[in-house]
Amino acid sequence: MQAPPPPVVPPGGHQLPPLPYPYDALEPYISAATLRIHHDRHHLAYVEGLNKAELALVEARRSGDFSLVRYWERELAFNGSGHILHSIYWTNMSPAGGGMPGRVVQEQINFYFGSYQAFHQQFARAAQDVEGSGWALLVWQPQWGRLEVLAAERHENLTQWGVIPVLVLDVWEHAYYIDYQNKRGEYINAWWHVVNWRDVERRLRLAMQAEVPMTGAEGTGPTGGAATGGTGNEESQIEGGPPFPNL
Repeated sequence: MQAPPPPVVPPGGHQLPPLPYPYDALEPYISAATLRIHHDRHHLAYVEGLNKAELALVEARRSGDFSLVRYWERELAFNGSGHILHSIYWTNMSPAGGGMPGRVVQEQINFYFGSYQAFHQQFARAAQDVEGSGWALLVWQPQWGRLEVLAAERHENLTQWGVIPVLVLDVWEHAYYIDYQNKRGEYINAWWHVVNWRDVERRLRLAMQAEVPMTGAEGTGPTGGAATGGTGNEESQIEGGPPFPNL
């Protein structure tokens, strides 16, 4: 499966992606009221904040006044990360979700975590233990050639450079408070019923083709050995939705 090059988004040109299903499609696990507010208000605010930050930095470069760069760079990181993670979050869910991972995801989970149960427990606990607002993330780390579970505070703190998210869970209160009040654990348990493993499989297959070298030596990995990339098992085309680089 070969991904086309992503489109170039001009500064200030980001748009809110539409939900890939009706507002009530994830009920009873996530209500229409939650999805409507979460997507139409919260995600939109991140898109608008990202565009505002980018245009402010364009103006700073034009005018030569960089006195507010620290502020706008923070806004760029916060809102840009929020936009990216939410865009993945919507497609990571489906009314036909739940069940077990696809072949490649299951193989990689078994390789690093030992079993699906061990991964499930670690991911759920990472989500539960996020301090304040944040995310639980299943990511492909090209540097290590394997999956990893990370927990991010806000949208951009306590993560690793170079990772590619393939499965994300929003544990900001706005993602679940209408339906579950302060019972984050109940929301996490319910969310597994709508996980779109087909989308996760598609994202992982694309992520495994990524090359993010840590060293300058062409053809060698960080430990001096041969660099590793895709699995060579991209013959099975995963349909449904745009490729990962386009979110």
